[in-house]
Amino acid sequence: MTKRQWFAKGMKAGIPISLGYFAVAIALGIAARNAGITSLQAALTSLLINASAGEYVGFSLIAVGASYVEVTLMEAVANARYLLMSASLSQKLDENVKWWERLLLGFTVTDEIFGVSVSLVGRLSPYFTYGTFVVATMGWTGGTLVGALLGNILPARLLSALAVGLYGMFISVFIPEAKKNKIVAALVAISFAASYAFEKLPFIRDVSSGIRIIILTVIISLAAAILFPVDRADKPKEEKNDA
Repeated sequence: MTKRQWFAKGMKAGIPISLGYFAVAIALGIAARNAGITSLQAALTSLLINASAGEYVGFSLIAVGASYVEVTLMEAVANARYLLMSASLSQKLDENVKWWERLLLGFTVTDEIFGVSVSLVGRLSPYFTYGTFVVATMGWTGGTLVGALLGNILPARLLSALAVGLYGMFISVFIPEAKKNKIVAALVAISFAASYAFEKLPFIRDVSSGIRIIILTVIISLAAAILFPVDRADKPKEEKNDA
């Protein structure tokens, strides 16, 4: 496949993500407005920062007058999981992918974009992820703008209902693979149980959600790699990534 074909394929994959993002970002736009941020500033923030939790944290800290140092540290903690996602995607890239293409790929990573990118069979072209990001970020930025402009008019129940759609979309990313692979299904179940336990256990529940995600990801991924190593010779034939 050519770069243009990969990009078009990614754009198609980004349509449902964009719809889910639009619904969720309306609530984000309301949070930005309540923090004293203009609609244009809120939209630019969503365009340049691809992290829902990071934006919510940032807007909340701005609302209470936090310092730059506090905002920087909290953003680093809230978004640290994207380091793991980027490292995982790097293993699916060809060696001839340029350094600037890798940096751009890291910039485009979100939970949902990572999900559709990592689930592709064979090697990943960064242009697939670029295409997904372009479409998805339209919904994220547009929803933030609408929320900042008109969000307070919408009923709270409607916003809550729209937000549920994003969780359903994300679940649909890993359910097909879990149905085909019992090991994946077991790891998903273990991840859910461990995440719930971390929410309830003393001391651990006081740790930020971002750090908890990183700890669980490292532990479960490392255990799975050791106990169930993947034989690269058995992997499906990889798609050719044309220049």
